[in-house]
Amino acid sequence: MGMDVGGKQGGSMATMNVVPLIDILLVLIIIFMVITPLTPKGLNALVPQPAPPNQKQEQQVEQKTIVVQLLDTGKLKINDEDATWDTLGPRLNDVFKERAEKVAFVKGDDGVRFADVARAIDIMRSSGIDKVGLITANLEAGK
Repeated sequence: MGMDVGGKQGGSMATMNVVPLIDILLVLIIIFMVITPLTPKGLNALVPQPAPPNQKQEQQVEQKTIVVQLLDTGKLKINDEDATWDTLGPRLNDVFKERAEKVAFVKGDDGVRFADVARAIDIMRSSGIDKVGLITANLEAGK
């Protein structure tokens, strides 16, 4: 606080010194501007859209789509073919070796732990798949 001496009535008058307050605010603004781009971002999720009910699906699209299914029993399937955790990465490498579009989906049963889904996504990303989507029960039912 600053003080003005003298004046009309001859007493002291208190005035606020705002220069240090402005300095503090400018430093805080700069700090927040630097921190803002460093905020963590989540994974981008790609959700397949259901086909219209009156239109039949093309066979080529079904062959193109890769779905890794996690069952309640702990088993894995790649497009209805049995797989294990050890063979998941190499099999996906073989499948996506020649493809330009590297998109796959993960489908988990209701009783599957999220850690298993995250492990499958991690293996899929490490085998070169660019986009990993999630299939839910409502989406599969066409809702």
